[in-house]
Amino acid sequence: MNDATRAGAVPVLMYHSIGGSDRLSVRPEAFAEQMAWLKEHGHTPLPFGERTRPAVRPVVITFDDGYADFHEHALPVLERYGFAATLFVTTGWLNDAGRHAAGAPPGRMLTWRQTAEVAAAGVEIGAHGHSHAQLDQLGETALRDELRRSRGLLEERLGRPVHAMAYPYGYSSARVRREVRACGYTSACAVANAVMTGRDERFAVPRLTVRATTSLDGFERALQGRGFRTDHLLTKGYAVVRRSRYAARRLRGVA
Repeated sequence: MNDATRAGAVPVLMYHSIGGSDRLSVRPEAFAEQMAWLKEHGHTPLPFGERTRPAVRPVVITFDDGYADFHEHALPVLERYGFAATLFVTTGWLNDAGRHAAGAPPGRMLTWRQTAEVAAAGVEIGAHGHSHAQLDQLGETALRDELRRSRGLLEERLGRPVHAMAYPYGYSSARVRREVRACGYTSACAVANAVMTGRDERFAVPRLTVRATTSLDGFERALQGRGFRTDHLLTKGYAVVRRSRYAARRLRGVA
């Protein structure tokens, strides 16, 4: 029996741009086809914050970064099917971030007005850091600022609480997760490319990557947590590298 068929198992999908040109961007036509597949096969999309709510064939659909094409291409499809979704926003990347601008956006990003429209349409909004920094490499003060500023700006501008976040690049550590909890978040998601089960820590919820190259057959396998063997091998090796890198930064006094 695979992960997706075990009691309490829920696939949490991770999208980025819908219409961009990099390896994580999904064509609008492919996204629409994937959502139609979920509808035809009786899946019930849940917001990330309600991921444990009992439902028929539950699935969680998440988007990272805050690309403008979410408003243009993804939202109309989600509304067509009545699907819930969660958007994790990098606040410093928003198109009109103004004096709060931070980091280098990878493409055309949402405005605050569009983000508010997305929230008003029923999409759950979560934080994705302020500058999309590699959180596990930051010192305590910078880490706390990244986590608090992104959540604070979202709550102030949207007028609603923000309980969840997604780690930029999927990078976290026990130290980062402790600070996320201390900053008032109630859950957070990583990547891991595995199906969520009741055993997973709520500050390290695994997600499944949907890429430009994900075919419809590959999409079905991804929902079952299959097709990610190479990703798992790379992730384990890179975790060791990142811990060593942070330790070296601490010794040099730069973290």
